[in-house]
Amino acid sequence: MELHKENELTKKIRNTERVFTHSGKFHADDVFSYALLRMINPKLQVQRGNVVPQDFSGIVFDIGGGEFDHHGREAKVRENGVPYASFGLLWQQLGEAVLGEEKQAEKFDFRFVQPLDLNDNTGEPDEIASLIADFNPVWDSDADVDAAFLQATDFAEKILERKFAFAESNMRADAAMEPYLKKADGGILIMDAYVPWKKAVEDTDIEFVIFPSNRGGYCAMGVKDDIIKEPKCPFPKEWYGKRDGEIQEISGIASLRFCHKTGFMLTADKKEDAVLACRISKSRETKGRKLMMRIKRTLHKKK
Repeated sequence: MELHKENELTKKIRNTERVFTHSGKFHADDVFSYALLRMINPKLQVQRGNVVPQDFSGIVFDIGGGEFDHHGREAKVRENGVPYASFGLLWQQLGEAVLGEEKQAEKFDFRFVQPLDLNDNTGEPDEIASLIADFNPVWDSDADVDAAFLQATDFAEKILERKFAFAESNMRADAAMEPYLKKADGGILIMDAYVPWKKAVEDTDIEFVIFPSNRGGYCAMGVKDDIIKEPKCPFPKEWYGKRDGEIQEISGIASLRFCHKTGFMLTADKKEDAVLACRISKSRETKGRKLMMRIKRTLHKKK
């Protein structure tokens, strides 16, 4: 894995041959910890045991009371109250080196690392943690638990590879969206090629996004309010679920082809007709609904 930045820990990982963690039953915490370390140094070997050898000079995690163990009385806790586990402690120092930006590292911590840390510390259910735990040999098996640990690590590493790839793609999308955001007009953003856009339009006044459909023509989607998760400006309800000649007749727009039954998107053969559909929807938006949206936002914030 190519790192965006180097720090003292990444240098140590690259110059280390072996790491140490506890033996016996494993969990997502120690498995993802080793997976992350091994992605930085693929030659890294793991040693598992009940006691850290006195002469061990490599990185130790989830045992031994050191920097990357979270079992002591003074274990670290995040500002939001989520306690660190070993994976979180490692990510705290490695996240920015892996993803290149502090903001992206913090997002990954919140969305992926924290649920695993919480599961390890409190038993809070987590599907990924459960999948990793299922790699442990069943109770009446004589299978090698260390071999099972390595199998779980291979699986965890694949997950991290995909997660990091998507995080990287999101950063590229943010950069690609900047020119479109500058050209947005009247609450309508038009793209000449699809780019993941939902995160980029958060906290903006954009109400509709239009882009080429992979099925031909153009797709128009309503932007949801980021707090109450409802469209800022919905398409007319009488369009919902209608297609082809029927929606053309109801809307008066020649190349409209389809409006989803929930009204979150529609398609048109021509870009100008997709724009027209959004403008009609905006013109029919009532003051009463806008007021109701503001009330809902206020009530939601108070919860």
